[in-house]
Amino acid sequence: MSSLLEARDLGYRYPDGQVAVEGLSFTLAPGERLGLVGPNGAGKSTLLLLLTGVLTPSEGELLLDGESVPKGRLAELRRRIGIVFQHSDDMLFTSRVSDDVAFGPRQTRLSPDETAIRVDEALRAVGAEELRERVPQHLSGGEKRRVALASALALRPEALLLDEPTSDLDPRGRRELRALLEDLELATLVASHDLEFVLALCPRVLLIDGGRRVTCGPSREILGDEALMLAHGLERPHSLTPHADPHHPGGSHAHAPEED
Repeated sequence: MSSLLEARDLGYRYPDGQVAVEGLSFTLAPGERLGLVGPNGAGKSTLLLLLTGVLTPSEGELLLDGESVPKGRLAELRRRIGIVFQHSDDMLFTSRVSDDVAFGPRQTRLSPDETAIRVDEALRAVGAEELRERVPQHLSGGEKRRVALASALALRPEALLLDEPTSDLDPRGRRELRALLEDLELATLVASHDLEFVLALCPRVLLIDGGRRVTCGPSREILGDEALMLAHGLERPHSLTPHADPHHPGGSHAHAPEED
């Protein structure tokens, strides 16, 4: 499978010398949805910032379409790889939704006409056309999440990186976000403690701890491994836990949930 984005032995140290990411390698294929999981302090958010060029790796390299990304290509990296931060308010800072969504295209010096097209396109993609004249700070958590996502989509990225995308959403909001991301059909890397959301959305998962890769593979296999989850400060998703079956002669029957 070809890769859109690849990390090879990626490493990052904070100015005080503390290691945040070390020797981390993985690939993200075009159109793939990959979950990124690990305990608090595992390096998930730092990794996302490295993958979008916000932080510069101390070691290793990033590749786009199989070619190394030098410092001179960071603008291209940021255009092709979009990010949605954990707190939507970090991406909403104007007095009108349409201006927030237009901010990225304007920074790339697109014409006013092309910027307007991008704003309409992005708001339509997330079902938020009716919010365009609203004040972002007055929106609900779910509405803010949609506008933040539209702000990233306005640059027409080939991949989206999402940091704890369900943190401020109720169950309905999580379902709506999942459906939205499935419909976008973009390569997506989802960093989250919401393992049920990751399981439902991402066929493959990357588990990291202490800034290092632990394993990467099928989500149901990795997230369903209770010993592995507990060893890295996580819990197996409830939907993958064996349930008691009163109709089974033995009193219990382990089974995997049906695919959604």
